[in-house]
Amino acid sequence: MSAPRTPDKRGAGGLKLVGVALAAFAFTFSLVPLYRVACEKVFGIRLEQGPGQVREGAAAAAARQSRTVTVQFDGGVNSKLPWAFHPEQLTMKVVPGELNEALYFARNDSDHAIVGSAVPSVAPARASGYFTKTECFCFTAQTLEPGEQRDMPVRFVVDPGLPADVKTITLSYTFFKNDALTARLGAASASNMPHAAP
Repeated sequence: MSAPRTPDKRGAGGLKLVGVALAAFAFTFSLVPLYRVACEKVFGIRLEQGPGQVREGAAAAAARQSRTVTVQFDGGVNSKLPWAFHPEQLTMKVVPGELNEALYFARNDSDHAIVGSAVPSVAPARASGYFTKTECFCFTAQTLEPGEQRDMPVRFVVDPGLPADVKTITLSYTFFKNDALTARLGAASASNMPHAAP
């Protein structure tokens, strides 16, 4: 008489492994829609169908567009520089992320050509990393002939990542006389002057 057969433990273990694999696959497959729901409902980010295409949700975009920052402008000259220099607008309301342009006015009140260099500063200091000048008269030295006056543009962008509690940024310039370049300019002018016959 033969002994009764015992259940095959290897077969039961194999079924458990298949079940675990199917559960892991289903869980992994469900992560994509869960991620989409979390981004759209919780964070307000709308994911497009194409890979790598992320777009702001309407609410987030509207909130960003509705924010404005006041930029104040200031300007002056060092006592050694006989120029008039000031901003042509005192304040401007800007939308973070948009390109803006402001104008400064400069005039040489002396009787000879002078080279000046502008040194900018941004306040508060923690806003300086979020204030980007794309074009500025401060990037190069400026030469003004006697009595010459000029509008000097500065183009800038305020980064949307600017902390929300920063409502006002002050952009200030101080113009200094560039002694070395002014002396070189004077020497060049003197060498170009016609010499009187002996």
